[in-house]
Amino acid sequence: MSNTPTPHISCQPGDFAKTVLMPGDPLRAKFIADTFLTNVKLVNNVRGVQGYTGEYKGKKVSVMASGMGIPSIGIYSYELFNFYGVENIIRIGSAGMINQDLKLRSVVAGMSAYSNSDFGKQFGFEGNLAPCASWKLLKAAHDKAEEMGVNMPVGPIYSSDTFYDESAPLGKLQKLGVLCVEMESYALYLNAARAGKNALALLTISDNPFTGEGLDSEARQNTFTQMMEIALEIA
Repeated sequence: MSNTPTPHISCQPGDFAKTVLMPGDPLRAKFIADTFLTNVKLVNNVRGVQGYTGEYKGKKVSVMASGMGIPSIGIYSYELFNFYGVENIIRIGSAGMINQDLKLRSVVAGMSAYSNSDFGKQFGFEGNLAPCASWKLLKAAHDKAEEMGVNMPVGPIYSSDTFYDESAPLGKLQKLGVLCVEMESYALYLNAARAGKNALALLTISDNPFTGEGLDSEARQNTFTQMMEIALEIA
């Protein structure tokens, strides 16, 4: 019995490129497809989670939303890696700054992901996991950012399972050199490691949880083009 289509992705192997860009927001996926890709085809729209495949500078590239949070990206990245032949997933998302040397719209690359999630326990390791990005993708993104003149800090990020978190962990993480907080990369990195595939999170700073400063939803959807271009160039 074929594993495809899956309950969450209604297409066949071959409909996705080897590299998938994965924003959280379906509207950001549509923006990328409309703005950067040619010969675009909508390959998935189950539950409104839009996936597109097209070409960028002659390369076949796909973009599909992950939804919000570790459980959601855990499902989509697992199915893409294990059932659809995808080799590389580059998360392109928004994040809240923890390191106060960052600025709004700074682009950050997640070298490793800390988390308060129990997602990693399924793999049977009794200690704490801090999965890493693929070195191949991380190096390529770093080199491309330098070529483009983009100052892109690289370091640990924090994937929170809780958006409204009363335990207030960010001050403690700040002391450990963590760059920013988001909600997906931990599961993506673990799924990639388990599948023997490649993953990277490129994040744009959208807000500062310490001060309340932030960008609106339209800006997050349509204006984070630097990280999109870096991801597309290395796809």
